[in-house]
Amino acid sequence: MTRSGSPKERLIDAVRENGAPGMGAAIREARLASGISLRELGRRVGVSASFISQVELGRATPSIGTLYTVVSELDLSLDSLLATAVTGAPMVPGSASAPEAEALPAAERLTSTGIPGLQRAATAPDIRVEGVRWERLTVTDDPLVEFLRVTYSAGSESNPPENMMRHAGWEYLHVLTGQMDLQVGFDKDTVQPGDSLSFDSTIPHRISNPYAVDCVSIWAVVGRHGFAHPRDIAERVARLGQNSGGEGFDYGSHYGATD
Repeated sequence: MTRSGSPKERLIDAVRENGAPGMGAAIREARLASGISLRELGRRVGVSASFISQVELGRATPSIGTLYTVVSELDLSLDSLLATAVTGAPMVPGSASAPEAEALPAAERLTSTGIPGLQRAATAPDIRVEGVRWERLTVTDDPLVEFLRVTYSAGSESNPPENMMRHAGWEYLHVLTGQMDLQVGFDKDTVQPGDSLSFDSTIPHRISNPYAVDCVSIWAVVGRHGFAHPRDIAERVARLGQNSGGEGFDYGSHYGATD
């Protein structure tokens, strides 16, 4: 079936239909929609065209760094891939009564189903690649930030030392449990519970956990698709509030955004 829409919309459609195991098919649809050949995408990512083909066919699993580079080259987001849990959960987390809840007035939703935008722990969508687990901490794909809970299991890494990753944006992290090693450019250090770090994502970087205990941390990736003017951001946030039905969202007017 041929789909219409942007590469990102095609990706979301494919993931909705196939679940996380269909990630490769979703990437293929996004690549074709963008008019990028296997050879060209492989060149940009730094892997062979045959490897990209194997990923698209579900016969190979990319490293964290390779996956991140692929979605960046296709102008996608990890949120899109996180739209479905590895167990094949629905695209949008929630119970079967979610449509009924959406029909309720905002005041009733606050008391019966929680604040709009609230995501319960049990409904967080996730993907797992080579010992690394990403859990999306927003109900939907947020256009402003990738907000994630990331677990690096003992012995896992984002990418090999000789193939560090880089992409647009700025990253912020806070360690909850365990510890992990980070390299940003030529600088290396170990982060432990309570430590925080921010860095320019365009600088080659790598994360690894050579320790015996899993490391759990909270990450926010901002501007991976470029930075917007504050007024544009305010307008987008205001639209998010309107779409969620929350009358209390007034960030747009606070920053001078107009309808």
